[in-house]
Amino acid sequence: MPGNPITIRNLGPEDAHVLDRVREGTFDNPIDPTLAWGFLATRVNEIVVALDQGEVIGFVSGTVIMHPDKPTQFFVNELGVHEDYRRQGIATRLMRRIGELAGDRGCEALWLATEIDNDVARSFYESIDAEETDNAIVYSIPT
Repeated sequence: MPGNPITIRNLGPEDAHVLDRVREGTFDNPIDPTLAWGFLATRVNEIVVALDQGEVIGFVSGTVIMHPDKPTQFFVNELGVHEDYRRQGIATRLMRRIGELAGDRGCEALWLATEIDNDVARSFYESIDAEETDNAIVYSIPT
């Protein structure tokens, strides 16, 4: 139950077992151990988790983006905190930590996308001084 000290920790491939204990509803889907290890083993990726007594109750994940003609940036794939733990500053701590990791990797900025009607996410990002842009449209292309 909420109220215990929450630990924020980034994971590497040797920590894949941490994702064996995830509170249902924290991620969109159940964790697939093979996908989790592959994500963690690809060192352009980062995942930071929030733990309550060893159980994952929040996370943020992302990927380093490099171009030959632009500064290195970091794309935030997803941020999630279990509904029982929201509004306790956990998302802010997760974003701060992933920002530190991105900075350590030479990234000059973080960027992300969210749905237009996701008022909760948009309000959160505004609260951490993220700037909403109006010059991008996100496309999804099947492979």
